[in-house]
Amino acid sequence: MILAGRFLEAQAREIGFHRIAGLDEAGRGCLAGPVVAAAVILGEEFPAEGLRDSKQLSPAGRRHWYEIIRSRGQAVSFACAEPEEIDRWNILEATRLAMKRALSGLKMKPDILLIDAVRLSGLSITQVSITKGDQISISIAAASIIAKVERDRIMENLDGRFPGFDFGKNKGYPTAEHRRNLAYRGACPVHRRTFRPVRELLEPPGNGLNTVEM
Repeated sequence: MILAGRFLEAQAREIGFHRIAGLDEAGRGCLAGPVVAAAVILGEEFPAEGLRDSKQLSPAGRRHWYEIIRSRGQAVSFACAEPEEIDRWNILEATRLAMKRALSGLKMKPDILLIDAVRLSGLSITQVSITKGDQISISIAAASIIAKVERDRIMENLDGRFPGFDFGKNKGYPTAEHRRNLAYRGACPVHRRTFRPVRELLEPPGNGLNTVEM
């Protein structure tokens, strides 16, 4: 089954699906912190005018829609895969793990999943993997907002626990400043040790840099 076009949810309803869940993640490209996935069932009456994926919204816009999705959506859930799980399984498998955890947290069982560019194994629910799905599905766009806002909050909390990396600002992404701090301070416990910029710091012997235990 292939669903395509701007209004994927309407197409899904036309062929008999009603509890439509969108899934997306935030933080796959980061050097530190968890990957966070969200699952959202908006419902047919959700006021979606103006809803966009998280990357097209300002921080204030994301917070605005976060509150609407939380209060007006039928079911909302988010979950994490931690840095050690990312290092153990790789980022794609950790993303799938976080998505399955988010699904299990929904208060109602969806009958179809619209997922941004990922497929999940071991599920009996119909699923559709959509490239750039956050741009053409309001359910996936809503999930992207929930995942982004929740992950930003996690990284802001980690900023207090591990000062010196400016996680509250860079959110764990590989900015030039983050790379400089990483080179100067070494890796902290929430850095992903299998990601190249972190791994290259840890592997060479005699560079005088150690992991930061904080």
